[in-house]
Amino acid sequence: MTRESKARIATVAVLAAALGGIAVYRSGGTFSPPQVAPPKPQDAVYAMLDAARAGDVNRYLAQYTGQMETSLRQALAESGDAAFAKYLKDSNAAIKGVAIMEPQPLTEREVKLKVEYVYQDRNETQQLYVEKTPGGWRIARIDSAERVKTLVPYGTPVQ
Repeated sequence: MTRESKARIATVAVLAAALGGIAVYRSGGTFSPPQVAPPKPQDAVYAMLDAARAGDVNRYLAQYTGQMETSLRQALAESGDAAFAKYLKDSNAAIKGVAIMEPQPLTEREVKLKVEYVYQDRNETQQLYVEKTPGGWRIARIDSAERVKTLVPYGTPVQ
């Protein structure tokens, strides 16, 4: 190894140590892992929609609890994995966007979420009841969807 190569390696090592020291100093003298936000009730809805869009049956069912989960598992048993996955994909293909309103607490472990689904030709709202379980927030009940009158359909060009 040449003298020039050794000098470069030493320079890089010194700079790396200096940058590491600055990082430790700025963080108050210790390294700490990034803080992870606690799960929110909305996370269960987003995870359910992502799983449905992907046709991931197990991940979809994991977002439910109680009687709702039991009913969905019964539907899966009757239709089979492939048909259920296709149903999930097909039923979510038309959704262009989703808006979830702030949770309304009902009890210490249950909240109500108003979810608005945006389609090409309409919007629909639905009330979802989400429970806090040991595994995180899970969807326990869903009310029927209601159509929302939209003044301007999705995708209408702006003039």
